[in-house]
Amino acid sequence: MGSLNTGNFITRLSALCLRKNKMQHRHQSNRRPAVPLGSRILTDPSKVFEHNMWDHMQWSQEEEENAKKKATENSLVKVQSEDQDKYEREASKYWNEFYKTHKNNFFKDRNWLFLEFPEILPEERRQEFKREKIYSEQTKINNDNSFSLKNRMFGEGEKYWKKNYGGGSTVQGYVYNENEAKALTGNLQGKNCGEELGKVESFPGCDATYRILEVGCGAGNSVFPILKVLRNTPGTFLYCCDFASGAVELVKSHSSYNSAWCSAFVHDVCDDALPYPFPDEILDVILLVFVLSTIHPDRMQGVVNRLAKLLKPGGMLLFRDYGRYDTAQLRFKKGHCLSENFYVRGDGTRVYFFTKDEVWNMFNLAGLTEVQNLVDRRLQVNRKKKVKMQRVWIQSKFQKPLLSLHNPEETTKSHPCK
Repeated sequence: MGSLNTGNFITRLSALCLRKNKMQHRHQSNRRPAVPLGSRILTDPSKVFEHNMWDHMQWSQEEEENAKKKATENSLVKVQSEDQDKYEREASKYWNEFYKTHKNNFFKDRNWLFLEFPEILPEERRQEFKREKIYSEQTKINNDNSFSLKNRMFGEGEKYWKKNYGGGSTVQGYVYNENEAKALTGNLQGKNCGEELGKVESFPGCDATYRILEVGCGAGNSVFPILKVLRNTPGTFLYCCDFASGAVELVKSHSSYNSAWCSAFVHDVCDDALPYPFPDEILDVILLVFVLSTIHPDRMQGVVNRLAKLLKPGGMLLFRDYGRYDTAQLRFKKGHCLSENFYVRGDGTRVYFFTKDEVWNMFNLAGLTEVQNLVDRRLQVNRKKKVKMQRVWIQSKFQKPLLSLHNPEETTKSHPCK
């Protein structure tokens, strides 16, 4: 009888564990990091509220027309010219007030950066991070669910990374692999303080061999995820700047800030005469995420031109910002429009909504070559309130041509999509 009871107990315990594992697996599947970005597709409209975000949304003609109509309506009444001048002159004041109010609580850390922009990392660290990411996801699922998804996770992970970030970087017919990059830009990468880099004797990060600049760092929501990944990578250095001094102070006061790895400084990217604390043509990566949209459209090209000069040949500029007819644009009320597709928020900060052609034209005129330029349409839902929001972002990657492959006529040829 005791043996029978023990057997029944084990059977019931196994059933309870199985039920718990299924529940945990269901809960885990609702977390965005459990699947690669861009792979959550809504195929059954009745399941729209099962997740917070759906990728690669296709707009119907009716949705497109309704969005255009709303944007036209909220642009009918423009902000008066004297107020427009005020928002331009006092832009830093409004952003300082923003950070004084919200401090570092407004944005979440951008841990998605390395999936969308693996180019942030040096090539060797990129491969290590890929393996670590796949392994950590595998371990998390195993711990949560007590069953192995090893083959599926590794298979999907490898396919995803191979598809999106395979060896070499193809740019309009050229394949820039690691050996070519080293051969053509080695004279710039290995320079120490005092050598040919603008004849500057010393500057922060002068001994580094891989340098990143984040423009518009805010409270450090990109800075600290990047530093976390790079902290064990010798030879790397991160610069970050913002024209709101309050934002820079938030970064510098963070417990993870370390001047040995990072230099945060106040800088107005619209001021062409304002020098950077390092020479031109030394950066491997520039990160420009939700920053260009805050600048007056008349000044954007000058900003992009100046940033392009900071990149070394083969360096990459990574861009993500608001796209035309994003929910944020359609929600503006009349009287907030500054100019076409350019608005002022209630707190005095401004925002522009791009098309991918506008982005291509700006970076192309700056002498950079397209690697990626796409419209990222997603459906964001509030599962509690049952509200659906069409989000639109532009995501782009542009590269400074390598010395021996640069064609001066490249910037004047027609758009590849036309």
